[in-house]
Amino acid sequence: MKLQLLTAAMVLVGSNALAQDTLSVVGSWSGLPLHKQYENPFWSKTLPAALGGNVDVALTTHDQMGISGGDVFRMMSEGVFDIGMTVSDYAIADNTALEGLDVPLLAADADEAKKLVDASRPMMNDIYKTTFNAHVIGTAPYPPQVVFCNAEIGGLADLKGKKVRASGRMTANVLESVGAESVTMSFGEVPGALQRGVLDCAVTGAGSGLSAGWWEVSTHLLPLALGGWDTVVAAIRLDKWNALDEATQKTLEASFKENVEDKAWAAAQAAINTDVACLTGEGECPTGESRGMKLVQVTDADATLVKDLLVTKVLPDWAERAGGDWGARWNKTVGAAAGITIPLK
Repeated sequence: MKLQLLTAAMVLVGSNALAQDTLSVVGSWSGLPLHKQYENPFWSKTLPAALGGNVDVALTTHDQMGISGGDVFRMMSEGVFDIGMTVSDYAIADNTALEGLDVPLLAADADEAKKLVDASRPMMNDIYKTTFNAHVIGTAPYPPQVVFCNAEIGGLADLKGKKVRASGRMTANVLESVGAESVTMSFGEVPGALQRGVLDCAVTGAGSGLSAGWWEVSTHLLPLALGGWDTVVAAIRLDKWNALDEATQKTLEASFKENVEDKAWAAAQAAINTDVACLTGEGECPTGESRGMKLVQVTDADATLVKDLLVTKVLPDWAERAGGDWGARWNKTVGAAAGITIPLK
């Protein structure tokens, strides 16, 4: 793995040395729809064309490099590459405040999720500038993070006592609050762990689980957005950003918004409906290939329970761990948009 990482880094940095106007980009998971449908076409074709062929783009992904998602923004800040694009939750070890950017179950649909992400942008911009010396280009959603189980469940309460892979720290806190044992595990390790019984359940996007074959090792699907929408952030190292002329900066941001951010968010709600249908056979699957998982209906009691836990325990604990004025800032931005206020000490 170290040799693979070194080789990929040398390719990216080496290409940057050969051409002054080159952007080296590390994207999110190569096998998932976000990268295939939006990231890859944008960085490989759309952006170079929009810039008139004056800037070359060298694209790879963190899994192709052999690094974890949590390494992306850190390595970008160290100058290994120019642009990183991955889930903000992957970087919470570098700044606890990142947990507040994608809170479970605040958004019932894609439009609401986008509204909350937009509300978080002032916080997001400050976190990426101070923690990663980076400028935020834009965001894109993975589908809402739902629950795959290789065990009989009838609702959220049945997760009690089960070993569940969480998609982020705040999701882990929610799981622990309902009596589950949260487990930290990389996306690629989950299918084997479900098959061997190391995990009972795991949280990820319905589309991600469909693409990665989680339906082969899972029996029940609970389409409760227990892990939020797993927002992907695209950011560029500040010194590289500042080295670009103003016209290039504007084109990069405008083209990303038009071709990645707006399109991915616009497609997100239809995607979750389609993905659930293809996983369970409940609804119309465009491919006609239903995977036969049992759809567990989400109840009002499930949603009410989690939101109560968020307000009374999970969010106050986060605000205390984040420290500073992050809790107050969250209340004025994301909280105001969601109609929720964290009780602060």
